[in-house]
Amino acid sequence: MSAFSSAFRLRRIAISALLLASCALGGCSSIDRLSQIGEQPKLSAIENPTAQPGYKPVQMPMPKPEVASYNPNSLWRNGSRAFFKDQRARQVGDLLTVTVNITDKANIENDTSRSRTNKEDSGITDFIGAKTLGTQAQKVLPGRILTADSTSSSEGKGSVDRKEALQTNVAAVVTQVLPNGNLVVEGKQEIRVNFEIRELIVAGIVRPEDIQSDNTIDSTKIAQARIAYGGRGQIMDVQQPRYGQQVMDVLLPF
Repeated sequence: MSAFSSAFRLRRIAISALLLASCALGGCSSIDRLSQIGEQPKLSAIENPTAQPGYKPVQMPMPKPEVASYNPNSLWRNGSRAFFKDQRARQVGDLLTVTVNITDKANIENDTSRSRTNKEDSGITDFIGAKTLGTQAQKVLPGRILTADSTSSSEGKGSVDRKEALQTNVAAVVTQVLPNGNLVVEGKQEIRVNFEIRELIVAGIVRPEDIQSDNTIDSTKIAQARIAYGGRGQIMDVQQPRYGQQVMDVLLPF
């Protein structure tokens, strides 16, 4: 009976240690959820973002500072934007909206078949009357020099059926102005829903003439366009093979 009591006591200690470890790893979120049963979710208090842990000031490319100069008897200063001019992106640090509209469809099917049969037979049937000299001479004298057969065949089939559609908007910033006046833009957007983050990255080169009056540009007018749409989180982690399986897929030759 004492042995049974000791085993039961050890089991309770192990369970308690496991619960404590789970609470420590999970941040005791279960206790917080239990304390909020029957109550409405509380809104977060408005706080100073710069006082939050891990806050870092945003550093973006900015245009070179220009010295303001004024004309005599004029209310306007040189270099300022006109009152009736479209507020389009034109210099480093300006923002513009990229309309991502991708509709891609591809259907490719290939079928290849190849077959070849070769046969080589070269030799001497009767070398200097070898047949009349007996079996011992035939073992020494040459008979068939070469006899070879080869057969090869290959068959390959491949097909591609791809459909992609993406429609969204993302704000990009001008990071560089090229000597010919074209603008290098780059934008990144992150959206977190529960424990999943969706990322959208757009980069490329645009012409100022292609920017619309509302300061937007279509993704089809971006040269050297780099558009990436993906995510990371719990769902993406489940969809991906484990690291060990990926390593074996690379190393195994079969």
